[in-house]
Amino acid sequence: MDITLLSILIFLAVVNTASFFVMVIDKNRSRRGKDRISEGALFFWAVFFGGIGIYFGMFAFRHKTKKWYFYIGIPLIIIQNLCFLFLLYKFIDGIGFSI
Repeated sequence: MDITLLSILIFLAVVNTASFFVMVIDKNRSRRGKDRISEGALFFWAVFFGGIGIYFGMFAFRHKTKKWYFYIGIPLIIIQNLCFLFLLYKFIDGIGFSI
């Protein structure tokens, strides 16, 4: 496995783990009636390549699954993120950069 692909996969793992825990924190806050993490912040995490973690958190904790814009929007953001990362990988690989 080349270093570029490994770097992208490590980046995705870190960001998605963090976004999954953001969902855990928000679910715990909602159960306790405390101040919540805004939906905009959750979408920010998804757009910032954390969509997979948000999506897993949605279904692991039954959190935000009834909101249509999460149910439809997060998978669309995941597709967009993966397409972007694929193109980035092909671009970096094509011009011979090494990270």
